[in-house]
Amino acid sequence: MGVYLNPKNSGFKRAIASEIYVDKTGLIEYTNKVLGTEQGYLCVSRPRRFGKSMAANMLCAYYSCGCDSESLFAGLKAEKLLSFRSHLNKHNVIFLNMQDFLSQSHDVAKMLDQIEKSVGQELKRTYTQVQWQESERLEGILNQIYSDLDEQFIFIIDEWDCIFRELKDNEEGQKKYLDYLRNLLKDKAYVDLVYMTGILPIKKYGSHSALNMFTEFSMTQPLFMAEYVGFTETEVKELCDRYQMDFAEIQRWYDGYSFEEGHIYSPRSVVTAMLTRKFSNFWSQTETYEALRIYIEMNFDGLKDAIMKMLSGERCRINIATFKNDMTTFRSKDDVFTLLVHLGYLGYDEKERQVFIPNYEVSEEFINALQGEDWKPVVRAVEKSKQLMDDTWKLNETAVAEALQEMHMTSSVLAYNNENALACSIIMAYYSARLYYYLIRECPAGQGYADVVFIPRGGHMDKPAMIIELKWNRTAAGAIEQIKNREYVKALEGYNGKLLLVGINYDKKMKKHDCIIEEFRL
Repeated sequence: MGVYLNPKNSGFKRAIASEIYVDKTGLIEYTNKVLGTEQGYLCVSRPRRFGKSMAANMLCAYYSCGCDSESLFAGLKAEKLLSFRSHLNKHNVIFLNMQDFLSQSHDVAKMLDQIEKSVGQELKRTYTQVQWQESERLEGILNQIYSDLDEQFIFIIDEWDCIFRELKDNEEGQKKYLDYLRNLLKDKAYVDLVYMTGILPIKKYGSHSALNMFTEFSMTQPLFMAEYVGFTETEVKELCDRYQMDFAEIQRWYDGYSFEEGHIYSPRSVVTAMLTRKFSNFWSQTETYEALRIYIEMNFDGLKDAIMKMLSGERCRINIATFKNDMTTFRSKDDVFTLLVHLGYLGYDEKERQVFIPNYEVSEEFINALQGEDWKPVVRAVEKSKQLMDDTWKLNETAVAEALQEMHMTSSVLAYNNENALACSIIMAYYSARLYYYLIRECPAGQGYADVVFIPRGGHMDKPAMIIELKWNRTAAGAIEQIKNREYVKALEGYNGKLLLVGINYDKKMKKHDCIIEEFRL
């Protein structure tokens, strides 16, 4: 057993000893299935705080013949697998944390030399029965072990993409690194399995990848590994029951990474919320807003409008195919948004090919990042949104109309030329409503669809529900009449509290907002 060759199981031992451990050992069923096959090259990418290293440590603990992990897996899902004992601690494992190697030199050539030296020395110290030849290269050493002893290796590579994140502009070094991995791993008889994990998918140069033998599982295409991206809804509900936390609030704060297989939650945020008994933005404790700010300030056509729309709850269709899987090659807002999906700042609907801000926690991070001159009207609207809520609750129609007028007059971010743009602007103005309400756009109600319905959240039932109807070049009074005549209040059947009907009209010719607010009792 060593540092890189056949490591111990201490990383996995710490994970299961933690107060909260969510069992993801079912992943072993798939890795066992592809072990020793053409499909045994796996690259799993997902954002920070989503359990990448934990999965890598778990696989090391399971496969490594340098430790005895049977007791650690007792009672876990993997123990029930038919193939469990066939591979438990019976394989040679080479574990490489690329971030550790890069931090020693911050130079690609020196990093690769250190890998060669460190791993090669461990192999030679361990396999003393081999009559070593002249080759000092790691590839040659592994080939000789396989030739002499028929021994194969499982490679587990964590933080594989650190070079592309930390040496963003070093294209020559990046190509050298990819070539090194290809020469070390591709079509080699000594390779039994490769499990590689990072934030970014594999870098593409031109129309191909140097590592095209890998099956990739990413935030844009998780395939059947979706349940291992983060916590599933079932797992989160179990934690809420255990810690007596409000599941609806957990949903609002941390849900949103939805795939065809279901909803996925940010593991680090959920765990921290459970342990602290607090709903908060835990994202900024591991990522600074500057990381997001760099990308949202890129001057691509339509980028700012799209971000505004997503902050108001809408989705934007994008093309992810042009993204080069790095952090510098951007040709359009679609490339920027695709990167933000991989970084966890946006969710992605694979079926509809749409991106969206996944939850309140990430929405707060976007607001934190909007510090540039072009974004000041948006930030100002968010800051004033609580006062707007107070004025709406107090039926102060004049103040509400003036606040909406101010946002419109000072903002050039969002094209403001139709009812849909008006709706986005209104929802941005009511940004703080997310603290108290569920917001539903185009809510089915009575004989049509209400523009926006605000339903009080648990713990905020003292706040009135609200139905907002928007008009463009008509009248606020007509909006109120439509709510009543089409019986939009039926959207709130079962709700017995106070209800406000809010009619808002924008007169394009006069460039003026009007507002009427009425109390209504169900």
